[in-house]
Amino acid sequence: MEIERIQLQMHGDDRGMLISLEKDLNVPFDIRRVYYLFSTKCDVHRGMHAHRNLNQLAVTVRGSVTFLLDDGSGPCKVVLDDPSQGLLLRRMVWREMYDFTQDCVLMVLADQFYDPADYITDYDVFLREVHSGAYQAEVPACQGL
Repeated sequence: MEIERIQLQMHGDDRGMLISLEKDLNVPFDIRRVYYLFSTKCDVHRGMHAHRNLNQLAVTVRGSVTFLLDDGSGPCKVVLDDPSQGLLLRRMVWREMYDFTQDCVLMVLADQFYDPADYITDYDVFLREVHSGAYQAEVPACQGL
């Protein structure tokens, strides 16, 4: 599985740092929803689903979290712990998040509004659907990356 990290350009000086997130510059889709997770206990697992149509960009604004990702070719582990890097989560990728640090704030940008019908919460169903070949379309890459 190819892990897609997006390096976010930092701007700053002695006053502090700033990162902007912009469609087609460093976010490869229209942003229709933003949410964030915080105060997640370190022994909690979140996610445990895939999306049929939704694409997301995850950024740890603070702290760190471990992702277990699977596109149907087998799982891989990714630690997200740098606020200047985003993790692109394309449609039909199973994701689990765990090992949240106490201070973790995980922000997620999504290209679709919340839709419970888009979720696949059974791993075996996910594998059947992803191996059926019905989900081949990809989000275009960001310009200048």
